[in-house]
Amino acid sequence: MRWEDLFSDLELQWEAAEAAELEAEIADRSRREAAYLRMLDRMRPAVGAEVRCLLRGGPGPLAITGRLSALGVDWLLVSETGSTEVLVPRASLLAVRGLTTISAQPGHEGRLAARLDLRHVVRGLVRDRSVCAVALLGGAVLTGTLLRVGADFLELAEHPLGEFARRNDVRSGWTVPFDGLAYIRRS
Repeated sequence: MRWEDLFSDLELQWEAAEAAELEAEIADRSRREAAYLRMLDRMRPAVGAEVRCLLRGGPGPLAITGRLSALGVDWLLVSETGSTEVLVPRASLLAVRGLTTISAQPGHEGRLAARLDLRHVVRGLVRDRSVCAVALLGGAVLTGTLLRVGADFLELAEHPLGEFARRNDVRSGWTVPFDGLAYIRRS
């Protein structure tokens, strides 16, 4: 009887040690896998969800709230109430609230999505000829029509609100480096 109790006790200790070892290994693997996650991977499952973003700009952070409509490798698009959309460069993002608890697998955004960077999206705004508010990191907001996109800058024509950017109506123009951009809001 005593031998059976001893073997049973040893077997339980062995199983408990194996379970603890497995649990430690799972926790270690989870930490290692989390180390490979990018912000893009955290945000991708939240496309379509309501989010609140804090952005660099002005003397304090700017807050934008709305539905996360789309995102790319270095940008995200937030649809505010109404028909206003805000294009946010990833570099101006400070924090996001409203993400899901799950993450996408790193590197599974696809080759096309990986190449659609901020320049490509802003070029779409140039083609659209929409009047935009361009907020700078220092807090200034420029309003006008985007004219051109370079490798690391955009050009904006200032003109009277409600009018098209005709040569005679353009008052002046701004060249804005992408590094100085907080967001672009299009109504």
